Amino acid sequence: MNKHALIKQIIAQLASGLELYYHAARASRAEATHEQNKAENKYDTRGLEASYLARGQSRQAAETEKDIQQFEALVVRPFNPAEPIDIGALVELKGKDGGTFYFMGPRAGGTEVIHEGTEVLVITPQSPLGQQLLGKKTGDRFQLQIAGARSLFQVVSVT
Repeated sequence: MNKHALIKQIIAQLASGLELYYHAARASRAEATHEQNKAENKYDTRGLEASYLARGQSRQAAETEKDIQQFEALVVRPFNPAEPIDIGALVELKGKDGGTFYFMGPRAGGTEVIHEGTEVLVITPQSPLGQQLLGKKTGDRFQLQIAGARSLFQVVSVT
């Protein structure tokens, strides 16, 4: 799997989400300041709620900008089978339900992309799975508790 292309695809998806956050923040800001949303009495909070929403969407946009910057600055390198998993690794795990691909990213955990026909989920070292994977190598097995049940996984490949 081409990691350069994968990272470009992750960045493109983040940029698409960023545009949505900007649009939503502008719309919420316009709603918050619209004269129809002026408080009619002390219990009328429509304008205030819209301003909170605009602020939250602006914060999310700022976080997504940071995500994009981190991925643009990420040095893409190959990992050999004896090398431990770290940021920038594309990891294939095999569990009882089959194989899954994860990209250990610096940020933007939870971002999903379909790359070369395969679903890849971005995880970070701070996530529970990311913490378990850091330092593992191809062939290593480990247990992870998911929804109250322990499951056994094997690292199939690290690239």
